[in-house]
Amino acid sequence: MIRLHDILDTISAYNPEADLDVIKKAYVFSAKMHEGQTRQSGEPYLVHPMEVAGILARMKLDVPSIATALLHDTVEDTVTTLEEVERLFGPEIKNLVDGVTKLSRIQFTSVEEKQAENFRKMLMAMAQDIRVILIKLADRLHNMRTLEHLPEKRQVPIAQETLDIYAPIANRLGIQEMKVELEDLALKYLKPDVWRHIDEQVKKRASQREKHISEVKNSVERTLKEHHVVGEIYGRLKHYQSIHKKMVAQNIPFDEVHDIVAFRIVVDNVQQCYEALGVIHALWRPVPGRFRDYIAMPKANNYQSLHTTVIGPHGDRVEFQIRTRQMHETAEHGIAAHWKYKEGRLMEDKDEMKFKWLRRLLEWQSEISDSTEFLETVKLDLFAEDVYIFTPKGQLKELPRGSTPLDFAYSIHTDLGHSTVGAKINGKIVPLRYQLHSGDTVEILTQKEKHPHKDWLQFVVTSRAKAKIRSFLRQEEHDKSRAIGHEVLEKACGHHGLNINRVLKSREMEEFAKNASYEGADAILSAIGYGKISALQIVGLFVPHDQLVPEEAAREKARESVIGKIVRRLTRAKGLVKVSGYSDMLVNFGKCCNPVPGDSIVGFVTRGRGVSVHVSDCPKVVGMDPTRRVDVEWDQSSDATHIAKIRVVCADRPGLLANITEAITAEGVNISAASIHTMEDQTAVNNFDLEIKNITQLRDVIKALERLKGIISVHRVREG
Repeated sequence: MIRLHDILDTISAYNPEADLDVIKKAYVFSAKMHEGQTRQSGEPYLVHPMEVAGILARMKLDVPSIATALLHDTVEDTVTTLEEVERLFGPEIKNLVDGVTKLSRIQFTSVEEKQAENFRKMLMAMAQDIRVILIKLADRLHNMRTLEHLPEKRQVPIAQETLDIYAPIANRLGIQEMKVELEDLALKYLKPDVWRHIDEQVKKRASQREKHISEVKNSVERTLKEHHVVGEIYGRLKHYQSIHKKMVAQNIPFDEVHDIVAFRIVVDNVQQCYEALGVIHALWRPVPGRFRDYIAMPKANNYQSLHTTVIGPHGDRVEFQIRTRQMHETAEHGIAAHWKYKEGRLMEDKDEMKFKWLRRLLEWQSEISDSTEFLETVKLDLFAEDVYIFTPKGQLKELPRGSTPLDFAYSIHTDLGHSTVGAKINGKIVPLRYQLHSGDTVEILTQKEKHPHKDWLQFVVTSRAKAKIRSFLRQEEHDKSRAIGHEVLEKACGHHGLNINRVLKSREMEEFAKNASYEGADAILSAIGYGKISALQIVGLFVPHDQLVPEEAAREKARESVIGKIVRRLTRAKGLVKVSGYSDMLVNFGKCCNPVPGDSIVGFVTRGRGVSVHVSDCPKVVGMDPTRRVDVEWDQSSDATHIAKIRVVCADRPGLLANITEAITAEGVNISAASIHTMEDQTAVNNFDLEIKNITQLRDVIKALERLKGIISVHRVREG
C-alpha cells in the first residue's frame, strides 16, 4: 500500500517548489470523509484515492491534479459538497473534482444512457481542463488493477468499457504505458482463458527469451560503441493484447508468434537516432516495408520514434524502436510529459496544436443530442489516427484516418455535405467511398436538389458527418410519418364531425401530449403515422365512447380485447421479448446484429412489421428516428432458445473439429448449422449457428472453446 510520504517524495523529486501542504490537507480531508468505508477487497476506501494520487505523481502531474486525485470520490461517495471543496481548496481543485465526479445523483432511463452522459460530461470538462481526463484515466487504471474483487457480472462491462473508451483515450493522449496496461487488464477479464494461455506460454519460455534478449542486446551495444553512438538498449516483452491481436490477425497459434520481444534504443539526440538506425541495418538485414519514420512525421498523438524490423541472429524477425530521451518520456507519459499547466490552460500553443483531434471531438459532440449515439460515434474518432488533406485553394484540413470525401464535405459545411454527388481527388473523379490519403487535394461536386442517402452512414467515419446525415434522415422520416399521421387523424376526425385544425390546437390535445410525454401536436401526428398510438385515442378525447362511429368502435373494442388477452394470459407463449411490458407482441430481430437473450436491446416501431429489436450498440440503431423507439426487454419467464452465430479459427489438425463440437454440446448447446473452411496457411475457419438460451450460456461456450489446444480465436458474429 502506498503511503503519503511516498507521494510527497515523488512530487518533491520533480517539483522541489511544490506546495505539499495542499496535498497533506487533501489527504487529511479525504481520510476523514472516507473513514469507515471499505472497498470490495476489504481494504480501507482511502487506499483507492491514495493509489490514484500515486499514479499521477509518477506521471509528474501538478499539485492541484494530485490533490484532486485524493478528493475525487468525496463528493460522489460521502456527504461532501462541491461548495465545501471550493471553500477548503479553492475553485481550481473544485472544478477538477466536479469534472471527474460521475453523474450518480441524476436519474437515467438506462445504464447505457448513464454511461454515455458520464462520458459526455467528462469530455466537456476536458474542454475546460485537460487534467480531468488524466485523473479519470488514473482512477480507471487502479480500478482495473483491483477488478478481481468485483463479481464477474460487473467485471465484464467495466473491462469492455475500458477497452472501448479509456485505453483508446490513453493512446490518443500518447500515454502508451497506461494504454498498454489498460488493454492487458481488459483482456484478462474479457477473455480470461486467452489471457491465461498467453501468460502460461510466456512464463514457460522465460529463460529462452532472456537468453535471446541478452544476445541481441550485447551485439547492438558492442556495434553502437564501435560507431561512437551513445545509447541505452532495452529488450521488452510485447503486451498480451498485442500478442493476441497478432494471433487473430494472422490466424496463428502462440507457438508461431516469433516476434513477441521488441527492442528499444534511447539516445541523446535526433542525429544519433538515424546513426543508430544505420548501425542496426548494417548489422542485420532489414525487412522490406517495415521501416517507419515517426520522427519526421509524428503520429497524431505526438509519438515520435524510428521503427524498423530486421532478420535477427537466428533468422527470426526482431523489431526496434529508436528515439531520444525526450521522445521516450513523451511516448510513455504522452500529454502529461510535455504540457505545462497554468490555471488549467496550456502555456505552449504549438503543443496544443498537436491535439487538434481533441478540440474536433469537443466541437462535434455539441451537434449530437442523443448521448448513446454520441458515445458510439465518438469511439470511431478515438481509435482513428489523422490524415492531412488539401482544399482546392490549398488550405490544409485534418481528418481521422479512413475519412471519405463526404467526411471532408461535412467538415466544411453541412449544406455542402447534403448536396454532394461526387468528388475529385487530385483532379480525378473517385467514388464517395474513397478513403482519403495524406496529401490528397479534394474537390466536392454538388447538385442543389440532391439529399443525403441512408447508405452514406455505412462508410462515413467522422462524428460530424454521421450526426448531420442522421439528423437529415430523421427529419425526413419524421415529416413522412407526420404526413401519414395527419391523413389518418383527419379521416378519423371527419367520421365524427370534428375539425382537425381545432383538434390539434385544443387544450385537450395539449394535455394529452403532456401526459404522454410528446413534444406537441407534430410529435403526436408522427406517432400516429408509425402506429404507436391510434387516431381513435385522439378522437376519444372529444367524443364519448358510446358515440364513436360503430366501425371505429368495433375496431377499438377488438384492439382492447387483444391487449386484454395479453395482460390476462396465464400461460404465456414462448415470446422472447416484452414490448412496453407486454409479451406476444409482433417483433422481429435485426439480422444486422442478431440479438441474443441477455444482450442490451432497443426496439423501434416499423410500418407493418411490428417492432424491430436490435442490440443497443448496433450500427443501424443510431441511424433510426428516436421518436420510433419503444421500451423492450427480454422476457425472463421464457425458456425459448435463440440462434447465436460464432466463428472459431483454429489449427487444421485431425480431431480438433470433434473436440470443438464436444465442447459446445458439453455446455448443453445444440448446433443448428455449421460450415468449415480450410485455409492455405494450415488453419481452419469454422462457423456455427448455436441454439442458446441467453448470453451467459454463449459466453460459457466461448470460454470452453478458448481452453482447447489449437484454438486461435473465438468470437461472436453479429451479422446474419
